[in-house]
Amino acid sequence: MMSTTPTTATTQEAGAGVRHFLIDTDLSPEEQAEVLQLAQQIKAEPYRHRPLSGPQTGIVMFDKTSTRTRISFAAGIAELGGHPLVINPGESQLGHKETIADSARVFERMVSVVIWRTYAQAGLEELAEYSHIPVVNALTDDYHPCQILADLQTVIEHKGRARGLTMAYLGDAANNMANSYLLGAATAGMHVRVAGPKGYVPRTEIVQAAQQRANVTGGSVTVTHDPAEALHGADVVVTDTWISMGHEEEKAQRLSVFSDYTVDQAAMAQAAHDAIFLHCLPAYRGVEVAAEVIDGPQSVVFDEAENRLHAQKALVAWLLYASGRAEIPADVSLPKAHRSAQRLGTSV
Repeated sequence: MMSTTPTTATTQEAGAGVRHFLIDTDLSPEEQAEVLQLAQQIKAEPYRHRPLSGPQTGIVMFDKTSTRTRISFAAGIAELGGHPLVINPGESQLGHKETIADSARVFERMVSVVIWRTYAQAGLEELAEYSHIPVVNALTDDYHPCQILADLQTVIEHKGRARGLTMAYLGDAANNMANSYLLGAATAGMHVRVAGPKGYVPRTEIVQAAQQRANVTGGSVTVTHDPAEALHGADVVVTDTWISMGHEEEKAQRLSVFSDYTVDQAAMAQAAHDAIFLHCLPAYRGVEVAAEVIDGPQSVVFDEAENRLHAQKALVAWLLYASGRAEIPADVSLPKAHRSAQRLGTSV
């Protein structure tokens, strides 16, 4: 099932009295900046924010296997004062013996937040539609917005800012990472260039939504088949696996089609001299990225991996604050979250 068309409006905000994060554009540019600022605060003071104290429970559900997502969300919920309940593939009736709507109604009576890594974006959106607690997209076939928050935090740490910088993405430009880079980096005011072979480019509606965001933030969006066009002078170079989950049977074809899109030293030489390299991991050295790049001085992939923890803690805390489900600490300034809670009429 195809996902709904991305928009620049906040999903599910008005009716349910709760804020969700299902797609990168569920945060306005100002809200995204506030979450990223909070992520930096949390990284410096890991236990200052405890919106799940009690402890309250957060569900972390997986229909797809995971390493970094599982660890970062489970640890993050615990560090926010809560108890993580991890549900592995095959351990839930959600969408099988029980409808998604019924599951949502049950969850909200028992837990404070639901984090779901699944296949269909439409299923995630249905869960949020019937849920009065925050729902977070931990990855779908269409988007991976939490990863982009961590990546933006990493860019800001290493480059001092994200706005105005150029990000080049090479490889499978039709996958969930490319989609979220377009939407999330455009929201941050970056100049986003994605390069992929014919037949592996983003859907038109995603490019249009990203361009709408870029028009607001001063960024720009470029989709090309030419790696050199994307790489020229880029401040940030990004790639992802060429063989995502569910595409294993296409391995031989994909290795051939993407062969000109490997990020090697020659590719990095076309970027800015101080460019950094990002990869969400797991990485296949010698395939989408050369070992000398991912293990070299321009690589910040392990800072990026660590920032999954901090960015996701910030996101969950912000959603709880913005939904009026937790009180913002008196000495913390989060005007966008406070205004959201007031607007929803749920401020504690």
